[in-house]
Amino acid sequence: MKKILIIDDEVNTALLLSKFLTRNGFEVTTASSGSNGMEQLKNSEYNLVLCDYRLEDTDGREMLKYIKNNYPKTGVIIITGYSDIKMAVELIKMGAYDYITKPLYPDEILTTINKAIETHYALLEAADQEASATSAAVSNTKAGGSSKDKGKQVMSNEFVSGNSRASKELLRQIELVAPTNYSVIIMGESGTGKESVAKSIHLNSSRRDQPFIAMDCGSLTKELAQSEFFGHEKGSFTGALYTKIGHFEMANGGTLFLDEVGNLSYDIQAALLRTVQERKVKRIGSTKEIDLDVRLIVATNENLQDSIQKGRFREDLYHRFNEFSIYMPALRERGHDIILLAEHFLRSANQELGRNVSRLSPEVVECFMNYRWQGNIRELKNVIRRATLLSEGDEIQMKALPLEMLAYSRMPMDGPTNSATFVGMHQEQSSAPAPVKEVRHDLKNAALEAEYETILKVLREVNFNKTKAAEILKIDRKTLYNKMKAINLGK
Repeated sequence: MKKILIIDDEVNTALLLSKFLTRNGFEVTTASSGSNGMEQLKNSEYNLVLCDYRLEDTDGREMLKYIKNNYPKTGVIIITGYSDIKMAVELIKMGAYDYITKPLYPDEILTTINKAIETHYALLEAADQEASATSAAVSNTKAGGSSKDKGKQVMSNEFVSGNSRASKELLRQIELVAPTNYSVIIMGESGTGKESVAKSIHLNSSRRDQPFIAMDCGSLTKELAQSEFFGHEKGSFTGALYTKIGHFEMANGGTLFLDEVGNLSYDIQAALLRTVQERKVKRIGSTKEIDLDVRLIVATNENLQDSIQKGRFREDLYHRFNEFSIYMPALRERGHDIILLAEHFLRSANQELGRNVSRLSPEVVECFMNYRWQGNIRELKNVIRRATLLSEGDEIQMKALPLEMLAYSRMPMDGPTNSATFVGMHQEQSSAPAPVKEVRHDLKNAALEAEYETILKVLREVNFNKTKAAEILKIDRKTLYNKMKAINLGK
């Protein structure tokens, strides 16, 4: 019997819907709030969640994020009023199966639910088959150990192990710390895969069936940080139109991952320290304290010891986090793992784009092995996706690589890179008649290209530290994030 969870704070609507679905052969549970719905999801597995968009303590967007992050095998349908249809369509793009508008009609509800369950199961089956194939391919590259031993580990879908000494040491540290409740600091350059390691630690811990909540501290403004961490009550400040559940509360029982923790302001660090010490959280505008059982994993691309010396990071908070530390090797330190990762991303890109590109040319392999990879695994993934789209045959060739890589492959190892070199390399590699020269006549595109090169140059100079880059570029960090996303340099 298929299990459905209804999350709706209108008790009569939830009751009528529950009775109707029970008569039609479903096992139904109801929840009158977002927090109650989270508790129900922790206690039982559901095939489908029907969630009202407007709840007293949260909204459909937050619930959808929570369910997709922590219960990906559960489908979601949003219940909405007519005025919320635009938002509901946006939520479908975020992963909801469909939306149902009020007033509710029995035939429409039943048809939508049956289709949702049928479609969701078909997608899950296809995803499981792909995951099994990828897992088998990656496992074959690991040195030593029996297949039985390897099967005991559960890794994040984004995590790909390798044969290099650095990769094996990383895997050993994950195996050591995962079963404990230690707080962990993951240190390394941007793009090295810190979040995938955090997920792998969570999946191999006793909390694996509880929520894993990721929070990007780098994009938080000082004004929003407390609300995002601790939540707030409706009406607690101007603009608080509904009660919001904070990330600590959402992660209760599971793992909270804080990325770029070195970017938090000093006063937010103080509030965070109190929460970590007391294991209690209180929403803004509330007098009620909520007990916490949360494992903390934090990540940084900065030297926190240096930040402590400069008075930018609290030493007491650092020691709360630093019960165990993991160093993430840069991609250039991982040797032939670069090609292993490239082949993994090539398989993923083929599936995403419906292509059949099977290999890298020898010249591309050599280029990849010699390139500096300042953006690390994230940069490699973007390069492969782009090259897969541009490749005409079954092989990725040099002409499909970005201009900066073509320039780098032709210059001395410590030589400069400039836009003139980019143009020359592009013209030499392409059989088309000087397309870059034509683009130069388009002022808008020329400006965008110059902006791209400037941002990339500054990011490399500061080792992809976005706070420092924003200071040098004389823009705020949020603007930098938006520009990076627009030119495909973001997460």
